[in-house]
Amino acid sequence: MGEDLTLPVPETLHGTYAVALPEPIADPADLARGEVARRTAPPLRGRVLGMLDSPMLSLDQRPASHFPPLPRDLLAAFGAAPSDLAAIDTATHLLAVRAAYRPGHPPAHEWGARAVAGAVGAALGAPVIDVFTPQVLSPGHVARSLPGLDGIVRLTDWMLLPHTPGPHGFFFSTKGLARYGLPELQTENVPSGLVEPWGRLLNGVAFRVLELWLDELRVDQPVAIDLPETISVGLQDIAAAQGTGDPSRREVAVRLSLDRAPEPALTVGPARDGPETLQALCTALFGSPESRP
Repeated sequence: MGEDLTLPVPETLHGTYAVALPEPIADPADLARGEVARRTAPPLRGRVLGMLDSPMLSLDQRPASHFPPLPRDLLAAFGAAPSDLAAIDTATHLLAVRAAYRPGHPPAHEWGARAVAGAVGAALGAPVIDVFTPQVLSPGHVARSLPGLDGIVRLTDWMLLPHTPGPHGFFFSTKGLARYGLPELQTENVPSGLVEPWGRLLNGVAFRVLELWLDELRVDQPVAIDLPETISVGLQDIAAAQGTGDPSRREVAVRLSLDRAPEPALTVGPARDGPETLQALCTALFGSPESRP
């Protein structure tokens, strides 16, 4: 209790998106500039246009056969519409949009690449694929996920929370924190009755961990950051992950442990050893199962 976890900070982060095209674009850069100027709200608009004119962001259009195959089964599993899958299957070309930036706020590599890919895809009615997740993003998802005049961004628009059944419960693992340079969160052996509340709690933990991470990166660019092993997560964190507010101050403590194999991940569990369980944490935060909305 009270110890820190030391996490390395990557030098550079990358955002990669693909647009599945029915035919090649005559001038991808010119189309991107025009559509970003038309579809992206300030102040992000100016930043993205600046990235388009810099080495930070690149556009790479090639025949679809010249790229590695897109993970069609995973795209379908993460909600791709049949029409989008058909468009991907018949695409003659792909436009790869790649951006690079240092860790910190704003995550310009992700915002810039998603804004450009989303603008081009919306103009052509072509599927936009977030290669990281992987997931097909609708025009509404792209627009909602990017910051507007209020600057609000929902973490849940940038992160998935898949869970798979196992012999002793469900395995949860976030897919999105690595965009910011962090290890993903995970929990093993979640009882079936806790799938919904534990998923909500992990959203709040992800928001809190990201907040602590970005706070450390606001000062300078360290090579490593110490995060507390035990953190508090509350209903306010869960609401903030979804871009809303919650007046309640109810919180619980969880423990993070660094698992380095097969890839670095932060395992989330009860803060104290002994009788405290995942069920007890969910009940303390959300109430008994019969009282939950």
